[in-house]
Amino acid sequence: MTDQLTFNNPVTRFPRIEPPEQHQPEPGLDAELVPEADIGATSYRGTGRLEGRRALVTGADSGIGAATALAFAREGADVALAYLPDEERDARRVADLIEAEGRRAVLLPGDLADERYCTDLVEQAVKELGGLDALVNNAGRQISVPRFDDITDEQWKQTYEVNLHAMVRVTRATLPHLSAGATIVNSTSIQAYDPSDHLMDYASTKAAINNFTKGLATQLAPQGIRVNAVAPGPVWTPLQVSDGQPKEALPEFGHNTPLGRAGQPVELAPAYVFLTSPESSFVVGSTIHVNGGQMTP
Repeated sequence: MTDQLTFNNPVTRFPRIEPPEQHQPEPGLDAELVPEADIGATSYRGTGRLEGRRALVTGADSGIGAATALAFAREGADVALAYLPDEERDARRVADLIEAEGRRAVLLPGDLADERYCTDLVEQAVKELGGLDALVNNAGRQISVPRFDDITDEQWKQTYEVNLHAMVRVTRATLPHLSAGATIVNSTSIQAYDPSDHLMDYASTKAAINNFTKGLATQLAPQGIRVNAVAPGPVWTPLQVSDGQPKEALPEFGHNTPLGRAGQPVELAPAYVFLTSPESSFVVGSTIHVNGGQMTP
């Protein structure tokens, strides 16, 4: 597997996957995903861009969060990993990879739908890492429902609790610990711009995250704290097989992108690294679209 710095054809850098129809109970595990997702274990090479940074990444056990946490470690950061207790198996794998780089990995399991956990998570990360200067709000919940009138109030509330309200709470708890030079990166989605009709609750949270990101960026910029976002397109993660997509759609997942394939989590990680590194010092309130060429406004 070539790393992200090797000259290559993006169409063929990763295979055009045709996943079999499969199901995992929510939240899903990387360890049981078919085919396996690439989080960068052998394909991400660091260059020291985050040396000495202390980061908190939510949803860090698998998919984009795992790839970002590992990339941060290979760039020189210590990382606190937030994830659901049911995802312990994946989280420990990511922690092992981080520690193999000589960096600290702090495991902080809990449910972001729990208001108390959002605060405790930050306090524990600060205690274990000696402070925080980078936050990646990545955790998300996505459940496909074909008909709008079949979306229950419970699902709608739960999606907003995890995707948006938790982001607000974790960010609020983190702000007192951030100083000039610190960064916040939020995960939004192509769904904020081109929503699928079976993901109405999820898509609407991602649109709200866009607005939240821009408003917070404007407020914090004078303090030297930068806020930006990354908007992934179709990326192969456990989110897709734990009711995130219709089962019958999985074999053609991502084939509608101009590159003709789904993305791999490791292909998202460089965007998070860039927005967290000093290289992006003049980038504020922006969204990087990593979606294989899908058009956005």
